[in-house]
Amino acid sequence: MPYPTPLRQPWIRSPRYDGWLILAPPFVALAVVALLPAPFRHTTELPLLAWVGVVLLIDVAHVYGTLFQTYFDPVQRRQRRTLLWAAPLACYAGGVVLHAAGALVFWRALAYLAVFHFVRQQYGFMRLYGRQETPTPGAWLNPALIYAATLYPLLYWHLSPPRNFNWFVEGDFVQRDWPLGRHLATGLYLALLLVYLGRETWRYYRTRRFNLPRNLLLGGTALSWYAGIVLFNGDLAFTLLNVVAHGVPYLALVWSRRPTPAAGRGWWAGRYGLPLFLGAIALFAFLEEGLWDGLVWREHGTVFGWFQHLPPVAEPTLLMWLVPLLALPQSTHYVLDGFIWRRNKSSSGQL
Repeated sequence: MPYPTPLRQPWIRSPRYDGWLILAPPFVALAVVALLPAPFRHTTELPLLAWVGVVLLIDVAHVYGTLFQTYFDPVQRRQRRTLLWAAPLACYAGGVVLHAAGALVFWRALAYLAVFHFVRQQYGFMRLYGRQETPTPGAWLNPALIYAATLYPLLYWHLSPPRNFNWFVEGDFVQRDWPLGRHLATGLYLALLLVYLGRETWRYYRTRRFNLPRNLLLGGTALSWYAGIVLFNGDLAFTLLNVVAHGVPYLALVWSRRPTPAAGRGWWAGRYGLPLFLGAIALFAFLEEGLWDGLVWREHGTVFGWFQHLPPVAEPTLLMWLVPLLALPQSTHYVLDGFIWRRNKSSSGQL
């Protein structure tokens, strides 16, 4: 009996585009971390150059990519008018209430919202790369593994003593040192990995079909989250693996969904669209972090020299109103992304 026609790989845009900008980032970040001197893989320090390149220009900047799929798109502004007004207002009101209950309460809530966003992005990419597959009895393994690849390292983190890194601020995750819990979670995760590998091997043997982008996505997710949180215990390693694997694919997805110049939608869709796009998000990130540094943190004066002339804010009541405002681009990004990438029956290419 002849084998079925080989599966056409379900790229989002093209093998080269997806390969370099969506699938390769976690592997590249892992290679960079592996080449670092050992102390840098386990240090609590994040060098200034790494902070600028990774945190400022990728992590903070990618947040503003959402603008180009919402507020900067006249069609989206018209179709989602209520959402685009309600989301930032609700995020700010909720942030003020949380900060009034305590600064740590606010940062803890924001950290868990960020975690949800990071995990769901990987699930969304998995759905995109599996969109052409016919459902089979073992299809549940795809979402199970993508969730396990992200949630297992997070569970390991929660069941460990304090690490040399935090998501936002010290103590933002609830942690309890429970070695047995870590061992049990590790065993279950390994068992799921083996079942998934067995399923993929059997499927290829029977059909000669292998979904390359989906498996690269799952492999990159598993490797980067495990290495960044479990294997290494350093702020630089965690930041590189966490931010690069998340921010670069997100920006690549935004750019792949840009409107065409003929559509008359967006000043960033023409010949100079890419430098305008990258320049705009970098500028927004610089301004946001400058305000954070001048008004609250005071940690990177060499980068934000002019902002050091701003008066530092330490009064709790003022911080209650200020911190949720400065964090508003981030919290709104998390919320809006739960809506703008949802798939529907008429747009199978959307998250």
